[in-house]
Amino acid sequence: MTTFVLLHGAWHGGWCWTRVATRLRDAGHSVFSPTFTGVSDRAHLLSPQIDLHTHVDDIVQLMDAEDLHDVILVGHSYAGMVVAGVTEQRPDRIRTRVYLDAFLPRDGESAIDLLPDHIARHYRKSVSGPGFGWLIPPRSLEVLGVTATEDLDWLTPRLTPQPWATYTAPLTLTARERDVPAAYIECTSWMRVFAPSAERARELGWPGYELDTGHEAMVTAPEPLALLLDRLAG
Repeated sequence: MTTFVLLHGAWHGGWCWTRVATRLRDAGHSVFSPTFTGVSDRAHLLSPQIDLHTHVDDIVQLMDAEDLHDVILVGHSYAGMVVAGVTEQRPDRIRTRVYLDAFLPRDGESAIDLLPDHIARHYRKSVSGPGFGWLIPPRSLEVLGVTATEDLDWLTPRLTPQPWATYTAPLTLTARERDVPAAYIECTSWMRVFAPSAERARELGWPGYELDTGHEAMVTAPEPLALLLDRLAG
């Protein structure tokens, strides 16, 4: 049995992993899929003070409280930042970190630094307008590659704004983080915003994998994603 900690991307909650988590548990694994402070089922805790370091602390505290060791830590999209931050603080508890179509930061970088310029401009405009200066409104799911009506109906009412400071806070990373084994999974059937991060992973010599699906792989391709994660655990 392997312990998986599955981290969701911006605007989502831990519930978005349900289809993958069920399959991993059926395969005999232990699975945690927490929700970050201030979003989704924890949106009642939303405040302008929540930043990337809040979310890193969420997962560090979970791993400490549950006494988790030999963890496969999986981060989707924005949560690649959280994976890096958690690995920096608890490298001895993580067997492998998996970046699923996710930001792969270097020391001193923030999430907004890693977005293509035209998308970063769109985010800043959204924050300054409907985001009241401190929130990122949810993006169109169709842009992210979600097209099935049943998936749109499941996701749309559950998405909540993302605190802007989670995208602007930089990370301090050292060899503690770099020395933990890692793998990268890129989703290829959309605009491939995270292709530069996938390229970074290749340059580092990490194992790399591709899924023929949109960005929301845990929703649109749960079976192949769960099989790949099970293989990485094996």
